[in-house]
Amino acid sequence: MPPSALYRPMRPLVLALAVLIAQHTALAAENRAEAMELPTVEVVGTTPLPGLGTELRDVPANVQMYGAKDIRRQQSANLGDYLEQTPTSVTLNSAQGNPFQADVNFRGFTASPVLGTPQGLSAFIDGVRINEPFGDTVNWDLIPPSAISSLQLIPGSNPAFGLNTLGGALAVYTKSGSAYPGASLDLYGGSFGRVGTTAELGGRKDNFDYFLTANYLDDKGWAEHNPSNVQQFFAKLGWQDEKTDFDVSLTLANNALQGTQTLPLSWFDDIRQPYTYPDINRNKLSFLTAKGSHFLSDDLVLGGNAYYRKYRNDNFSSNVNDEFKVPGDPQAINDRSSIDQDGWGFGLQMTRLGKIAGMENQFTLGASADFGRARFTQESQDAMFTLSRGTQATAAFQLETDANTANSNYGLYFTDTLKLDPRWTLTLSGRYNRAHIKIEDRSGTNLDLNGSSRYMRFNPALGLNFTPSATLTSYASYNEGMRAPTPIELTCASETDPCKLPNNFLADPPLKKVVSRTLEAGARGKLRGQDDWSAAIYRTELIDDIQFISAPSGNTNAGYFKNVGRTQRQGVEFAYRARFGKFSAGMRYAFVDATYESRFDVRSPNNSSADGPDGDIHVQPGNRIPGIPRHNLKLRIDYEFDEAASLGASVNYSSAVFARGDENNRDVNGMVPAYAVVNLDGRVELSRGLELYARIANLFDRKYANFGVLGENVFANAARSFDPVNFMPEQFRGPGAPRGGWIGLRYKWL
Repeated sequence: MPPSALYRPMRPLVLALAVLIAQHTALAAENRAEAMELPTVEVVGTTPLPGLGTELRDVPANVQMYGAKDIRRQQSANLGDYLEQTPTSVTLNSAQGNPFQADVNFRGFTASPVLGTPQGLSAFIDGVRINEPFGDTVNWDLIPPSAISSLQLIPGSNPAFGLNTLGGALAVYTKSGSAYPGASLDLYGGSFGRVGTTAELGGRKDNFDYFLTANYLDDKGWAEHNPSNVQQFFAKLGWQDEKTDFDVSLTLANNALQGTQTLPLSWFDDIRQPYTYPDINRNKLSFLTAKGSHFLSDDLVLGGNAYYRKYRNDNFSSNVNDEFKVPGDPQAINDRSSIDQDGWGFGLQMTRLGKIAGMENQFTLGASADFGRARFTQESQDAMFTLSRGTQATAAFQLETDANTANSNYGLYFTDTLKLDPRWTLTLSGRYNRAHIKIEDRSGTNLDLNGSSRYMRFNPALGLNFTPSATLTSYASYNEGMRAPTPIELTCASETDPCKLPNNFLADPPLKKVVSRTLEAGARGKLRGQDDWSAAIYRTELIDDIQFISAPSGNTNAGYFKNVGRTQRQGVEFAYRARFGKFSAGMRYAFVDATYESRFDVRSPNNSSADGPDGDIHVQPGNRIPGIPRHNLKLRIDYEFDEAASLGASVNYSSAVFARGDENNRDVNGMVPAYAVVNLDGRVELSRGLELYARIANLFDRKYANFGVLGENVFANAARSFDPVNFMPEQFRGPGAPRGGWIGLRYKWL
């Protein structure tokens, strides 16, 4: 069936923008001023909907804020890449072997595109929650980097942001034509066959403004069989006067992403080869949002939003058949799945400025409703391996799962900021969440899928800030959050009926809600009038955390979900940024201690310490959670030669991590080693409006991995061909990309 007009390749949009940019040149010829950038953000959006925000000095959390200029400087290809390089306490797991599909970890909590990954972070674009209804996943490839005006990383279990805000919330705000007037066109290319273009156009006329951007990227991949094709488009039309601001925006995406899977450690002589292939994800999105705010009076503002989000994922995964026993059995299983999802919702929020007993007070009351409908289908077919470990079908696809799911999430929240005096500020907030998940079998053969679950809770928060001077703020806070089990977890909650997870490029009874409780204390300020610093100490405890338990066969991609008790993340953060003339330097350090705090058993037959007929390992309180480095250090140095040229370097160090399947921390293979990676970037203005820029990633071509999982290598012979008789338990690792360099030209009009 031919693709719909909505999802056609977006090259024509890029070309159309280029034509508009050329026309815009004549209109803007008289204006030669530099395109306006947003000033440094000092107001924090402590609720997802439009409002007045809160001054940074009054926010009881170690909030991190970044603007479009920061993102553009490092020339990151996607938002996940930028998050790895810059914010404190953020690390990546490259489990999928594709740069657009990394797991993003913050303080030991994850926002991932992979179904079945416990999602502990909420994500928003212009106040709309973008955790997908079916699995709470976050698809980083659907966020156009060129559309980002600013982003805020808000730590803790802030209840105002609703479900999944266990360890933090990421709020992304998009550009507008009034803040980003002018036009630009980028052309770039380099390593791994990557070529791309980005176009932007923004402007304002009377009360209206407009902004459009389109991205096209084609990448052959740094390894065999991991190419990426990314097509993104964003447009916003706004209207504003002295009292009202209203925007309508549209995001389109049509992306094809392939992964390479994790590799056995014994294969790390050549990290470009695949374990098995193909593994393909196709993501398509249309996302329409309307948001606005209106001052009913000088001290009362009403804000709201409404959205519709259409998302489709088609996945094809090649997997070893763990049931192989004798020649003639299928060597491989091809799994094909699709998620056809509609999401919509709305929110309304009122903010009032006033006084209580003579003290300044800001009170916000809001409500939100989010709905999702998804059809999930999964099919499997028998296959055999070629000599290069690709799969070749030997039978037709057979339907395994066909289900409808429905989500209804309601929230009612408030937050109150009371200035007790010029130095002390008290914050009190809370949110009531009500989540309803319904699952219905469509095949007529899996009636056990049918079910309906409801989860409700009120989550409170309390914070206190002390600001003795304009250069110092200290704070302490306590907050709670929750997440409801996702449809994919509820359909895979039976030990006697394990299921396969789709969208996973690894080596192949009703659940309780998860509740988080966070304590945090910290301080931030300035030294010498211009140097910024911040420090924080925190602890987050999860109650009834959910863990994926592998099936008895040992297949890392089949099993069920289970509440396993308590887990904990605690740590320390420190950041410092200094300026010395033309030099600026920054340092961000994070210590994250992520541990299990309850005893439970996990099936992990490839763990050398496993025992019993099913290969169980015994997790004890204090065992570290896999995939989370204890230490992460980020260094950044910039040198501004003049206004026309700059050079920057960054260093990212992460300590060793345990592999999945080694939850008891006792496997003989030990930990995935620590690593450090150096990146360079620079720019020079060749002429008025014409800029040359470049980036080198992994400058010293360091061979490293940031993820591990225990599995069976059934290609353990010298030819690396299918040999299940002589299989070898091994630690599989997700390698990072080798050295790559890219160069581009950007032309800007005003």
